[in-house]
Amino acid sequence: MTSSRQIELTASAWLAKRDAGAWSAHDQSQLDAWLAASVAHRVAFLRLDAAWRQSDRLKALGAGVPAGVVPARGTWGVLPSHGPREVHGTVEAQLDRSQHDAPTGSNPARFMSGPPKENRRRLLRYAVGAVALVMIVSLALGWRRYSAVDQALYRTAVGGLQDVPLADGSVVTLSSDSRMLVTLSRGERRIDLQQGEAFFKVAKDPDRPFVVSAGERRAIAVGTRYDVRRDAADLRVIVTQGVVRLESDNGPDGHRQPTTLLPAGSIALASDTGVVVQSGSMQQAEELLNWRNGFISFHDTPLAAAAAEFNRYNTRKIVIGDASVGAIRVGGNFRWSNADSFVRLLELGFPVQAVRSDKTIVLKRR
Repeated sequence: MTSSRQIELTASAWLAKRDAGAWSAHDQSQLDAWLAASVAHRVAFLRLDAAWRQSDRLKALGAGVPAGVVPARGTWGVLPSHGPREVHGTVEAQLDRSQHDAPTGSNPARFMSGPPKENRRRLLRYAVGAVALVMIVSLALGWRRYSAVDQALYRTAVGGLQDVPLADGSVVTLSSDSRMLVTLSRGERRIDLQQGEAFFKVAKDPDRPFVVSAGERRAIAVGTRYDVRRDAADLRVIVTQGVVRLESDNGPDGHRQPTTLLPAGSIALASDTGVVVQSGSMQQAEELLNWRNGFISFHDTPLAAAAAEFNRYNTRKIVIGDASVGAIRVGGNFRWSNADSFVRLLELGFPVQAVRSDKTIVLKRR
């Protein structure tokens, strides 16, 4: 099977030959046959041809041409005397690598028949065209660099956790009731965290930043470990290794929002009022990520907040039936899958009464 690189080189050779002039009906027939042989041939040729046209035929190569004038096909300016040999070698090397795929007559030797002066003109036109096409191939490959090559949507049910290995070597642990869209391209690795929470073990790749977007904010890294949690418009980022850059879209007034750098151990809370960063210990950061091991921890936490945390992992919801009950402070390390055990401890240690049903556990003051 012909490689994509060989196909692009052949398409380049066709474009160079067409632009060199003396294009015949036979040449067009051969090109049409090559294009008809494969969809990949047509795509490569059309992409390079479009780039050629959009580059306005690379006016910069038309040395000595007045500003605003585009050289006609086959009338590019003559290169300096030291240039043709070097460029010619490049052309020969390119054609040698794709000889078995190249169009009939694309060998430079074919352009060397005729008077010496005409040979030189043909060679220079061919060389300039080849240089231009090399630049166009680079441009086309640049476009491909940022095109999506892999995209997938992942989601978990309430109470479910999932490890998602990515094609770049990174691993994402998706928390309960979460959803993310993964788009991997040659220029970027982008995760759209649409709901919930995820922990990212990012494979190092300086050429492809790892971007986790959540609403109007982005947490960007190259190779590190961090957690992103989305609660409606609020965002929490916890960094356990490396450095993460937290960015936001421009504000309503159009002004750029400040960028925040988060080193390991940082806990950033972003809301409509701004970004607050807590620089705690690594132990504190890891403790907040115990959900990966099936636990959640509370330290002098209002019962209403603790109940909301349990509800992230359970379909049977804890409901605060009395505001004074919701204000009770609790602490400890609990399995998030066992809300019943947590409620029984509340009943034993606090003036709390639980009213249970299939779908809810309502907490009232006793």
